[in-house]
Amino acid sequence: MHVLKFGGTSVANSENINKVVAIVKQSLLKNKTIVVVSALSGITDLLIAAGKTASLRNETYKESLKTIETKHLQAVRELIPIERQSETLSLVKKKCNELESICEGVFLLAELSPRTLDNIMSYGELLSSLIISAKFGSLEMPHHWVDSREIIRTNSNFGNAIVDMDKSTSAIQNYLIKNPQQLCIIPGFIAADPNGITTTLGRGGSDFTAAIIAAAMDAELLEIWTDVSGMMTADPRLVSNAKIIPNISYQEAMELSHFGAKVIYPPTIQPVMNKGIPIRIKNTFSPDDYGTLIERKATENKNSVSGISSIGKIALLSLEGTGMVGVPGISKRLFEALSGEKINVILITQASSEYSICVGVDEPFAAKAKEAVDAEFFNEIAFKKVDPVYIEKDLSIIALVGENMKNHTGISGKMFGALGRNGINIRAIAQGSSEKNISTVIKTADVKKAVNVLHEDFFETVHKQVNLFLVGCGNVGGKLIEQLKQQIKNIDDQLHLNIRVIGIASSKKMLLNEEGIDLQDWKQKLQDSATMTLTGFTDFIINKNLRNSVFVDVTANAETAACYATLLEKSISVVACNKIACSSDYNNYTLLKGLAQEFNASFLYETNVGASLPIIGTLNDLMRSGDKVNIIEAVLSGTLNYVFNNYNGTVSFAEIVKQAQDEGYTEPDPRLDLSGKDVMRKILILAREAGYKMEMDDIKNNCFLPASCMLGSVDDFYIELKKHEAHFKALYESAAKEDCKLKFVAKLENGNASVGLQHINKEQDLFHLYGKDNVVLFYTNRYVQQPLVIKGAGAGADVTASGIFADIVRAARV
Repeated sequence: MHVLKFGGTSVANSENINKVVAIVKQSLLKNKTIVVVSALSGITDLLIAAGKTASLRNETYKESLKTIETKHLQAVRELIPIERQSETLSLVKKKCNELESICEGVFLLAELSPRTLDNIMSYGELLSSLIISAKFGSLEMPHHWVDSREIIRTNSNFGNAIVDMDKSTSAIQNYLIKNPQQLCIIPGFIAADPNGITTTLGRGGSDFTAAIIAAAMDAELLEIWTDVSGMMTADPRLVSNAKIIPNISYQEAMELSHFGAKVIYPPTIQPVMNKGIPIRIKNTFSPDDYGTLIERKATENKNSVSGISSIGKIALLSLEGTGMVGVPGISKRLFEALSGEKINVILITQASSEYSICVGVDEPFAAKAKEAVDAEFFNEIAFKKVDPVYIEKDLSIIALVGENMKNHTGISGKMFGALGRNGINIRAIAQGSSEKNISTVIKTADVKKAVNVLHEDFFETVHKQVNLFLVGCGNVGGKLIEQLKQQIKNIDDQLHLNIRVIGIASSKKMLLNEEGIDLQDWKQKLQDSATMTLTGFTDFIINKNLRNSVFVDVTANAETAACYATLLEKSISVVACNKIACSSDYNNYTLLKGLAQEFNASFLYETNVGASLPIIGTLNDLMRSGDKVNIIEAVLSGTLNYVFNNYNGTVSFAEIVKQAQDEGYTEPDPRLDLSGKDVMRKILILAREAGYKMEMDDIKNNCFLPASCMLGSVDDFYIELKKHEAHFKALYESAAKEDCKLKFVAKLENGNASVGLQHINKEQDLFHLYGKDNVVLFYTNRYVQQPLVIKGAGAGADVTASGIFADIVRAARV
């Protein structure tokens, strides 16, 4: 014998019911079959709404009843040949009239008791099962319709009745043995108390009905037919890459269903587990899919974790106080107070110090729970031995479930590490000694992010999703986007990083798409997008709360740099080409580094010095390995090196600078380069990375530009350069006479930093430096006679973009 249960979506309409009939026909070829059905999809909600609306003396309840009647009559007309419809139509009409009479009584009394609501709700399953029975009858298929109220016995706890298993088993066996039909149709969800009054088994109770019958009849298999192809590793509404779990144990299925997996009703498993009857979850709309097989011991599963589940609308109640320490019976009194109010405890944690105990309950019962517990501990609260119960709301539980978690080290660490790296704070933790479940309480706003992060870590080791938000799409930013467009597939294939660009912003426009921006035509899309506001852009990042988010700053804007702290506090990594933050006040610099460490985010700025040259990374490695930097000597401006490598007095200094700007080597305002301010920022950053506490004002700048060049606009600047051509020519000729080259050198020695134009002769390391190259020489305790030298292109949009790209990959791989 097989017991098949079909849920509401499976019997939602005539088309779906025909699919059910086909499935049952296939089952009958091999087995005696009992079919348990739910109400048509949405009908139970309409029934509840009708009852509640009627109790408010609101006549719109009749609209709900009309919708219910129309839906069922339509199903009859579409399922059954016209010559055989009249009997079933009359039966449906009769049931709908009964339902209307009950609701009229509720309307007149303005009262809806749990008993009456159970009676109203029962009509959903009664109508659907009668219609399906009529369908089989029209096909001349022998069967028997059984009223489940005659075979399932409960107490009188209306709304969520408790089944009397012994009496129900006896009634089921007696009834079905006396009626040995090959096919039986039974309404789920409903039962009767000892007085024969209708009760219900709680929402989702049709699964339970099927399990009770399967256990009573020692069925070979219980099949739960729904609209998904089995239990999944996570809720597919939250995780797009959720996978079917082909095999799972009873215990794992119970844990997952308790913690929110909607495929199966939690009490369903117990009756069949006691008999060792397998359960198979199947998809009515893809009947050939394997589904999920639930049995005593699942087939070998290589994963330590079987699934991730969650429950929303949780409140935490905390009872704390010194008067609890070492006092027996505190927990007993707490739970008795909650039990007395029929409040279910979902999660329990207690500090080993006994100073506090915390319980999770359904949020709607939080106030009632607090009232009950505060009343129980009234005296202790009055004498300040115990604090009044503290309630936290808007919380959810995330649970990892798996048989193989037992004695498997590192699961908790991996879970907490994944959550922590994404800024998800854990409010409470619970783990049973069976080690099959690790539960954490987090903010409801973080649930989607948390489930995706955990699913990635435990089920999608192949690919990690990274979400980029890019501000600044000018010369360097544009090159970065082009590199991303070209390399995204390679990065996915080689590094298993699924990089998605979610936001792009210029100074005027911002383009945002939670599902990812198609980079093929990003410029046009940006042009057609919303007006850029930095607040709006960062609010979007924070509110969307996407996992593995990285903010990329390719501007030279102080306002953009000022938002780093807010983002890092939300565990959003920052990749900065912008030098302003790291060269700002020393306290701000250390604050940002501290926030990155505290909130498990990356703060990377390799391109602040030397474009894509590995200068900061190398310096960090020296420091981490215990070396000490004594002297740094460097040419850190690709722009200035380009200018002085190309200027010989035959072409004006202004023309050479303009050429450098046109090539993309200078800042938008070339004075930042030529004034030495940009180099000051760079040596300041290196000094700080080397462990020196230093401010911009501590750096000596021997500026070679006449003061008038620093006034006015960029156009004015070029005019002044031309006026002072003689000055620049004199600088060149002075160096040339000594057979030297002009280099703008930055130096850090004994904690003192300076920048300025120097004559460099052929014997010096800085002499052979061409084009836009940078060079850095590190003299350390280990590199004393011969410095550690890093040399290469230190300017240009392409190389700078590639350095930013490298930082993005570093942030993503943490």
